[in-house]
Amino acid sequence: MLNSIKYYNNTANGVLSSSIYAVLGYTQKMGFRENLKSELSYQGMLVKELALLSGISRHTLDNYLNVRGHTPSADIAVKIARALGVSVEYLVTGEEIPRKKTASGREFLLLPDTVRLLSKDDRRLIYGIVQLFCNERKNTRPGDIG
Repeated sequence: MLNSIKYYNNTANGVLSSSIYAVLGYTQKMGFRENLKSELSYQGMLVKELALLSGISRHTLDNYLNVRGHTPSADIAVKIARALGVSVEYLVTGEEIPRKKTASGREFLLLPDTVRLLSKDDRRLIYGIVQLFCNERKNTRPGDIG
């Protein structure tokens, strides 16, 4: 069985599926190169497609994907991550970092529709409250107690 895994590893250009490692009880630390390769494979995306989406040359991307696996600068990693629709943390560590839940979820997206259901007077009132809140934020420095 280990010989077949070594064969799979060699045929996948050095990237062994983390699920196979998990089945075997092994852990594998994957770096940027491996995570980028894995994500491209997962999405069925070609390097030339990533180059077009990210604005980074194919040659530069190939440098990040080759055996030497150069690590990109932060700004390049951000462009790659955005083009793939993943976080930079995911490309670097292979893990998503949990985020605090914010109002940018579904309830925030539904807010305009909800406000439209209100009367004109209620909408004006809410607009005034939001303006007061924004003005208060502008005038409050971090660390102020109020």
